[in-house]
Amino acid sequence: MISLEQQLAELSSDFASLTLPERLDLLLEFADNLPDVPQRLVDHPDLLERVVECQSPVFLLVEVDGGVVFTHFTVPREAPTTRGFASILHDLLNGRSVEEVIGASDSIPDSLSLSAAVSPLRLRGMRGMLARIKRQVEQKR
Repeated sequence: MISLEQQLAELSSDFASLTLPERLDLLLEFADNLPDVPQRLVDHPDLLERVVECQSPVFLLVEVDGGVVFTHFTVPREAPTTRGFASILHDLLNGRSVEEVIGASDSIPDSLSLSAAVSPLRLRGMRGMLARIKRQVEQKR
């Protein structure tokens, strides 16, 4: 597995190399790839934390098993930008070590060259997701 920094650098480069409409298309591709939460969480939505910084009803849960982080998100399909952000965070952080996730840069949302394409409120939502992931990892390590 490549390092988180290397994976983020490659992803950031991919976004930066695209035109603004293409960046949005790539974000929507990520939205389509967000995995569903496991059935055990579907049956217990109370286990997931609401991300209040997001305009859409976004919920997440982080699990830590043997020092490895697993992320789970529920984001409505009607919120593709937010789903895309959740999917990016899932791709970057799921399966990483506790240390990698806690040490992840808080500037991940800003590194994707999307500030001209989406509202500051949307970027704030992604920052909120990242902050909650890190906090849950700290609590469960």
